[in-house]
Amino acid sequence: MTLSVAQIDRETDQLVDEWLTLPQVAERLDLSIGRAKQLLKDHKLLGVRRGGGGPQVPAVFLDGKDVMKGLPGTLTVLRDAGYDDVEALRWLFTPDDSLPGSPVQALRAGRHTEVKRRAQALGF
Repeated sequence: MTLSVAQIDRETDQLVDEWLTLPQVAERLDLSIGRAKQLLKDHKLLGVRRGGGGPQVPAVFLDGKDVMKGLPGTLTVLRDAGYDDVEALRWLFTPDDSLPGSPVQALRAGRHTEVKRRAQALGF
């Protein structure tokens, strides 16, 4: 299975507090590494390259032993709006005073519908 993962820029990298390697994601979700890779390939999770090495995932995307509720749907909407992985990551972590906070903070707070609505508006 080939996994294409974008290289992240320094500015976007600094928006994320904590990163997890794919083996760490697999361990936290109690999955095989192959299944964790499949989550990236299926766009249920978002991973990027930081420097050298394999893909890394923002730790906030995991909620206990699950992917954060609302994230897969939001990633689908962003992809449909034409966002690549780095642009989607930047959008999710950039503070928005009207939310308030960032879209990822709103997802974490259970405001999935609002975040998806805003993501859908990006495509128009």
